Amino acid sequence: MFDALDVGMLSFIIAALKVEWNLSTEQMGWIGSINSIGMAVGALLFGLMADRIGRKNVFILTLLLFSVCSGLSAFSTSLTIFVVLRFLIGMGLGGELPVASTLVSESVPTESRGRIVVLLESFWAVGWLVAAVISYFIIPKFGWQVAMLISALPALYTIYLRMGLPDSPRYTSLQPKEKASVFESIAKLFSKDNARQTVVLWVLWFCVVFSYYGMFLWLPSVMIMKGFSLIKSFEYVLIMTLAQLPGYFTAAWFIEKFGRKFVLVVYLIGTAISAYLFGTAASTALLMTSGILLSFFNLGAWGALYAYTPEQYPTNIRGSGAGLAAAIGRIGGVFGPLLVGYLVAQKTSISMIFTIFCIAVLVGAFTVLFAGKETKRKELV
Repeated sequence: MFDALDVGMLSFIIAALKVEWNLSTEQMGWIGSINSIGMAVGALLFGLMADRIGRKNVFILTLLLFSVCSGLSAFSTSLTIFVVLRFLIGMGLGGELPVASTLVSESVPTESRGRIVVLLESFWAVGWLVAAVISYFIIPKFGWQVAMLISALPALYTIYLRMGLPDSPRYTSLQPKEKASVFESIAKLFSKDNARQTVVLWVLWFCVVFSYYGMFLWLPSVMIMKGFSLIKSFEYVLIMTLAQLPGYFTAAWFIEKFGRKFVLVVYLIGTAISAYLFGTAASTALLMTSGILLSFFNLGAWGALYAYTPEQYPTNIRGSGAGLAAAIGRIGGVFGPLLVGYLVAQKTSISMIFTIFCIAVLVGAFTVLFAGKETKRKELV
């Protein structure tokens, strides 16, 4: 929830900063992309660390990093300072997301593991809703700085985590000799047993994150480009965001009933169709309907992705495997917002931009359909 609060508010803050700092579309794209560069570095670095010093320690460290830097960014006086802090925030976010899902997947029963990890990820939607509410009521009246200060509150939560959260039982049961070094972990990801899963996850993560950040970080700004006011665009994006929760909940139900691959393929194809319709929508009714479906399918797919990823690897390289896959995805998150910024500057139509994202999502769907391994009810080793 705290992760999404920060990322969600960023999309609204970018729209506000455009007005206050007179940003170009390219500069707006760079804010989102620097965030993703930080997430790529954080996912790689902290994913590897999670296999060395434990899931809980890395979880707390990353939460502190992004919370403190998020609060500090309220005092930014220039785009340069803001962007440097966004990089550090991104590092914390990028490391924390795969480590959290790994920790939970290793701590719950096999028969409900997928559903519980998807429900964990559903709090991303709650965070987006809180972000949308704060952005709608706080930013226009009190300024974006106050919103950024609110996003520093998770730092206080780390005190409770330090005292009340147990580490992963699977990780703590590892013997010292079973813990792989950094280079051994990376080598094992490409061993005969793991190479296929690694390639599938890298393609899947890249396509999903590329399209998600390209589309969702630009949603309020795209609404403005389509002729809506700043306040009205915030209002519509809030309504679209509500559809994320049923997307997660239905995915959580289907994932144990029909399997991980079913949910990923169906929800990604639904995302692709919705993206195409959103980009080509000529009426407010179609824009809202396709935007709601886009939120529903895309976030359901995200939940399945986080459940699916840790299940592909054994315990001693699970953090590294999940972290590296997420890092490859974050590279896609760099190019997505940048691509939109440059294409808008080149006067490329919104419909063409969203068609590109539609194709990217379909590539991810067909990769997991034809090459992915089903892990429903599979015991973790």
